[in-house]
Amino acid sequence: MVYTLQDLLIKNGFVVALLATGLIILASSWISTALTNKKIPAAAIAIFAGLLLAYAGGVITEGEKGIADISIFSGFALLGGSMLRDFTIVSTAMGARFSEIKKAGIPGMVALLVGISLSFFTGAILAALMGYTDAKSMATIGAGACTFIVGPVTGAAVGASSDVIAISIAAGVAKSILVTIGTGPIAKIIGLNNPKAAMIFGGLAGTTSGVAAGLAATDPKLVPYGAITATFYTGIGCLLCPSVFYIILQWIIIL
Repeated sequence: MVYTLQDLLIKNGFVVALLATGLIILASSWISTALTNKKIPAAAIAIFAGLLLAYAGGVITEGEKGIADISIFSGFALLGGSMLRDFTIVSTAMGARFSEIKKAGIPGMVALLVGISLSFFTGAILAALMGYTDAKSMATIGAGACTFIVGPVTGAAVGASSDVIAISIAAGVAKSILVTIGTGPIAKIIGLNNPKAAMIFGGLAGTTSGVAAGLAATDPKLVPYGAITATFYTGIGCLLCPSVFYIILQWIIIL
């Protein structure tokens, strides 16, 4: 009976991966609501759990594919692969409209460019301080400082190593948690109490999950406005980080 069930799970690895992901998201949502009062977004908890499972899978099997090295979880090799990753990014971008970002006006656009540039180059400097001085690693970790989506997209585009991509994801998760927890305490100080300010804040911070959770804890009415610019942050980051910013880093390193 046990062997029959094991064979069934192995043969339907992709379904098992989807089921396991759903359970992780469900558990993360409960933890976020019940234990942190939504101060830490469920997405950040789920990603952190995924990184831990990937590490555990690699240690247990001494393999190179994380949790996918365990036979019954082999479906994660496809679910976590570049094809579905790029598909989700494209599908997210398809839901965005440039007409929406115009509602934020010039300040929102400036906030987007400043937010992405500041996060990227700050992350790149931190990468250099950690000993990653090549352009590929610096660009990937810098992109991860933008969001935990931009990091792996940039890493895959420039050919960064898997450990550097993992660091970029961790940087993005840390930023999401920081924005979530820090939004409330600084809201009064920076005047985050109106839709225009929320749009600018979303463009500067960028991490959609962190901005949405932070604004929800501050004033739920501001969430849609912050989400408008934060949503475009990821798309613009995926465009600029592996191209323009990567070229700039290469030029700086040569100098």
